[in-house]
Amino acid sequence: MAFTLYSLLQAALLCVNAIAVLHEERFHKNLAGGADQGIGGFREEPGIKSQLMNLIRSVGTVMRVPLIIINSIAIVLLLLFG
Repeated sequence: MAFTLYSLLQAALLCVNAIAVLHEERFHKNLAGGADQGIGGFREEPGIKSQLMNLIRSVGTVMRVPLIIINSIAIVLLLLFG
């Protein structure tokens, strides 16, 4: 299997799929310790854990519907061109 642009895009698509299908209550409870740590004081930078939680929550919320379309296109391309 050659390392092509398509295989790189396919690997990125699989990673985004993995983030999008994470179960909100189970995974977020284990990672965040059960509490939302995204709320800080004035001029306090959020920690890496809360930034990661916000990224995972955002990808799960925003990318669910577009991923259905993108996955369908990837499957059709794979079936047509092998």
